[in-house]
Amino acid sequence: MNQHLVKLISLFVTAFFLLNCSPQTEEAQRPNILYIMSDDHAYQAISAYDGFLAELAPTPNIDRLADEGALFTRANVTNSICAPSRAVLLTGKHSFINGKVDNVQPFNWDQPNFPKLMQANGYQTAMIGKIHLDGIPQGFDFSMVLPGQGHYYNPDFLIDGERVRKEGYCTDIITETTLDWMKNKRDPDKPFCVLYHQKAPHRNWKPGPEYLTLFDDVTFEPPANFFDDYENRGTAAKEQEMEIDGHARWGHDFKMIVDPNGDSTGFHNELNRFNEKQLEDWLAAYSPKNEAFKAEYQNLSEKEIALWKFNRYIKDYLRTIKSVDDGVGEVLDYLEEAGLAENTIVVYTSDQGFYLGEHGWFDKRFMYEESFRTPLLIRYPKEIKPGTEIDKLVQNLDFAPTFLDYAGIEVPEEMQGESFRKLVSGETGQWRDAVYYTYYEYPSVHMVKRHYGVATERYKLIHFYYDIDEWEMYDLQTDPMEMNNIYGDPEYAEVQADLHERLEELRDYYGDSDELNDKFLQEYLDHRAGKN
Repeated sequence: MNQHLVKLISLFVTAFFLLNCSPQTEEAQRPNILYIMSDDHAYQAISAYDGFLAELAPTPNIDRLADEGALFTRANVTNSICAPSRAVLLTGKHSFINGKVDNVQPFNWDQPNFPKLMQANGYQTAMIGKIHLDGIPQGFDFSMVLPGQGHYYNPDFLIDGERVRKEGYCTDIITETTLDWMKNKRDPDKPFCVLYHQKAPHRNWKPGPEYLTLFDDVTFEPPANFFDDYENRGTAAKEQEMEIDGHARWGHDFKMIVDPNGDSTGFHNELNRFNEKQLEDWLAAYSPKNEAFKAEYQNLSEKEIALWKFNRYIKDYLRTIKSVDDGVGEVLDYLEEAGLAENTIVVYTSDQGFYLGEHGWFDKRFMYEESFRTPLLIRYPKEIKPGTEIDKLVQNLDFAPTFLDYAGIEVPEEMQGESFRKLVSGETGQWRDAVYYTYYEYPSVHMVKRHYGVATERYKLIHFYYDIDEWEMYDLQTDPMEMNNIYGDPEYAEVQADLHERLEELRDYYGDSDELNDKFLQEYLDHRAGKN
């Protein structure tokens, strides 16, 4: 009798478990996704990439993702500028398909995006931080986003569409809000997908209060081609307006209230946003440095002034990254403490790369490596082995299909990217052999000419158009810094012909054309002229 009773109880417990627990267990096993994206974070400024800044400015928390997961060494973007890159992330479609080709054209939120699909399939979704796309974000149970570029100090946010000003430092506020949502606001019975987007280290690189004097005792050496004269390059490289020594501004970029010649820079207007304590700390940190430089200015050579400008720029840039790295550490610690780390995919990336003095530049836009490439680190203990390194040509076009793949959601045919889930897990080594790139925002700030191109693992072919018609080609194996345009070199005639053929194949495959270029150009010029 006792044995029968035991069996009966056992059957009852099993039935109860199957009827009541299976759906929750299955749901719980769908991975959470924490997508961390900073703005203009160069891969050279992440110590896991072992760049020229690694020793002096480590990023230990971001590096954890490489140590415990995968580091992508050839990840790149389809269009190296803020808003279009974010539109590609959401839609999984090239700029000329999703319509957001530059920072000027509106973005159509009504089109499908991957958060909408995840939300419709049982995920709880949130977007917190910078998106730089006009309109109310669609596809999110909660959104708190910066209007436009946002402010570093005491920023305004649109919280589910309502404008609210928050006191404090932007990077910290975004991290705190993300943590609060994961800890207290989400439904713990649902898998989550949160887009945690930092403003930093976007221009003009205002550091947080605790890091205003970080690196004051350090002198950074610039990249080897900082004093580039653009010989053996085309018109585009020569006519850009993004040189640290020449185009960056004494006030906005170098934080001088009065420039070395005694003229007001207007930077005091930016300080009006600070509260009394923030302003006091800022002036205590920057005034002595600024006055010391102004006292020496007349005795400095042009080269010494250029190197001072580089150091002021790079220090402020890295100071803002320190706060970003701190935030990454906080969210990773929370996942560990909450028992969520094993079942959460954590991604760290940027909306594109950035110049840290290479060619003498700051900013991005070009298809040259420093802006074309972007950092990408992913941790998912269930599938990705610690210390994995991926050297394939992955693009931001691939994020949406990859996340949907992990979530078990069918990827729409209209998405143009590919899931790299099996690539990063080691199940396959097969991947694309070339990627396609476009850039449209010209004439505009920084004056980087319109261009499109193709990149393979070794070579790159670029066509600059509109007010010029020039081709450039680079051999990244022999010329990794892209200092010598080999287009037209007889020794590369066969490679050049192959690249032209591959470029046309990709334009046809993705649906791009000269006619589309003309269309977007006319829309852009009409907008500038106030016609739309």
